[in-house]
Amino acid sequence: MDLAFIRTMRQAGQHEEAQQLLLRWSAEEPDNAELLYETAAVHDFLGLEQEAVPFYRAAIAAGLTAEPLRGAYLGLGSTLRTLGQYQAAADVFTQGLVHFPEAAELRVFLAMVAYNLGDHHNAVSALLHLLADTTCDPQILHYERAIRFYAADLDRTWE
Repeated sequence: MDLAFIRTMRQAGQHEEAQQLLLRWSAEEPDNAELLYETAAVHDFLGLEQEAVPFYRAAIAAGLTAEPLRGAYLGLGSTLRTLGQYQAAADVFTQGLVHFPEAAELRVFLAMVAYNLGDHHNAVSALLHLLADTTCDPQILHYERAIRFYAADLDRTWE
């Protein structure tokens, strides 16, 4: 069995069957980082977030690399956020950004967690900076300087 076969099953909508195969296979190969990541992802897809967490953690600890590692940080952090474990999610996203500082998707999810933690100022500020960094919209780009200026101090007023 290989991961390509599992991914083909999932593309065909056979998620539960893939999950069962992945659970057996990951028990046989508990240090296979990509296998653990795929197992986490299928659990997440099936709405089994609590069960996905240890697989994400194990995949990262087992040495997952490159794009799968980036996806694991997003998956784990997002899953922790949906479980209400906001500080743990923030820690995961922050750790992911250490490895992937260009990962805009991690910045978006970190902003969501900042909101969940009651840090609304930093959440909105981070999203405004991300918008200014990534938009192609000419109207927004026209106001990029102002957006960045106001994002730095959203509460400032002038008399």
